[in-house]
Amino acid sequence: MKTYSPTPEDVKNDWIVVDATDKILGRLATEIANRLRGKHKPEYSHHMDMGDFVVVINAEKIKVTGAKLDDKMYYKHTGYPGGIRGKNLRAMLEIKPENVITAAVKGMLPNNRLARQQLKKLKVYAGSEHPHAAQQPKTLEL
Repeated sequence: MKTYSPTPEDVKNDWIVVDATDKILGRLATEIANRLRGKHKPEYSHHMDMGDFVVVINAEKIKVTGAKLDDKMYYKHTGYPGGIRGKNLRAMLEIKPENVITAAVKGMLPNNRLARQQLKKLKVYAGSEHPHAAQQPKTLEL
């Protein structure tokens, strides 16, 4: 029996819409990361981009457990000495809720060129409207 190895012609990317209303951030991010990588498909191959396009709507309505709204911090550095800046999850959800889901999914992907390519297929929107209706995305229930 010969080993099956998929080719780029075998890859079929679907479009999926995920409603993040009242979903727990970590559980939502793991499912999105698996869909972006294509691990839900039987022909999954770790060296190819087999995943689907994922559109996340209502990013501002996610939930977290415990005291993470005030305790979970997001850091960035300005590039200058002593230039580290931090914001908690509550402030990030008020300013740019799309970045919260993107950061959670990015942390669940491997650190390589393929993951950067897969992360480009993630589209996150704070409200319930998205401009991807022409792709006829399917709704994913989690």
